[in-house]
Amino acid sequence: MPAAYLADLIRTVDSGTISGKMAKAVFEEMFRSAERPDAVIKRLGLVQVSDQASLSAIIDKILAAHPKQVEEYRSGKTKVMAFFIGQVMKETRGQANPQIVNQLLQKKLSLL
Repeated sequence: MPAAYLADLIRTVDSGTISGKMAKAVFEEMFRSAERPDAVIKRLGLVQVSDQASLSAIIDKILAAHPKQVEEYRSGKTKVMAFFIGQVMKETRGQANPQIVNQLLQKKLSLL
């Protein structure tokens, strides 16, 4: 595998196109197939969802579906935040940008 491919993979992680976890899968596939990282990412459909509007809609749906957990969060049980992040990741099949999800969740929960 050419060093340029590895550099391209690192750049895609740095730009937020894919997560570190996704990069591991891409690296393994690059090693196996000798394809460029962008080709592997496209073929496997591993683009990280960072669009705030899309993620916001998913978060709204999850918060509406779990009023008990929202109340737990509001009563000070901040560990339930991990539950909400997990639900968003489940809904997006692990493709949501967790940093953006965390920011949006904190903002939305603080407004409730």
